[in-house]
Amino acid sequence: MKTSFKIGGLVVSPPILSAPMAGYTNYAHRELLRLLGGVGLIATEMVSARAFAHVGDDGDEQLARLWGVKDEPKPLAVQIWDNSPDDLERLAAKLAHEYGASVVDLNFGCPAPAIAKRSASGSYLLRYPEKIGEIVERVARACAPVPATAKIRLGLAADSVNARDVAQAVEDAGAAAITVHGRTAKQMYSGVADWDEIAKVKDALKSIPLIGNGDVRSAQDAVDRLERYPVDGVMIGRGGLDRPWIFREIACLIRGETPPPEPTLREQRELLLTHYALVAKRFGKERGVVLMRKFACHYSKGRPGGRNFRDKIGRVSTEEEFFSVVEREFVVDETTS
Repeated sequence: MKTSFKIGGLVVSPPILSAPMAGYTNYAHRELLRLLGGVGLIATEMVSARAFAHVGDDGDEQLARLWGVKDEPKPLAVQIWDNSPDDLERLAAKLAHEYGASVVDLNFGCPAPAIAKRSASGSYLLRYPEKIGEIVERVARACAPVPATAKIRLGLAADSVNARDVAQAVEDAGAAAITVHGRTAKQMYSGVADWDEIAKVKDALKSIPLIGNGDVRSAQDAVDRLERYPVDGVMIGRGGLDRPWIFREIACLIRGETPPPEPTLREQRELLLTHYALVAKRFGKERGVVLMRKFACHYSKGRPGGRNFRDKIGRVSTEEEFFSVVEREFVVDETTS
């Protein structure tokens, strides 16, 4: 089993990547992942190239998503999206040469209506491999020697799977790696990720690495994917929100070590509070509480009293309310924790 791989000249070790997720992988969340350890390459939220280019003031949400990038520890991947080669090229150059990004990743997989339908970007572009190739070529040239990569889905729907064709266009245009999520755009996040289809993309590639993504919920899931399929790396999204310590568990298994035990419920609660402290430091207490509501819900999945906790935490609006709900409703079994 591989313990590392390269994206251009960047060594990714261990071969485990955190997925870029809008609204989640902000600076505070990235700091939490570094604190826990085990991620070979961390990613930012995805940034709209057009909005960044045409708004760009200090209060703009897209600019805010890049907060901390210049100074935070590397390696770090920044994901961008749009359908304008000009805007993407300009932003890629800025990220590589001014922000110090380690990787510039292009999103051709997001199925959200606001991006795929209203903006004709993300997974919408999967129907046009040549257009994708043009974008990749422009971006790869603009950010060199920083590597450019792409993230795609299997296709638009089950009857139009074309990941192999898109992957060939991406590689021929100069990308240094490609990530494939094992669902179609039509599936959104329903059904099951098809890793057999992900594996077929490897045969279409000449030399760049293939990263698989989808339904990795445990450390053993990740190891199984690396051992069973011809992927060079594994990217984890939602599984890392529910269990952010999953990355360090995977890293241990890859090294042939016994991973640390699952955090006790008390330790998970302390980690939740640490996460809030990082969010509040970055965004302030008032906004931090609002942002933490969704993160806190992920911590409670599959836990005793989780539904009741999610109901209560989803309504908090002050730091005092947040602490009170966590103290009362995040159930800790004193006999085992």
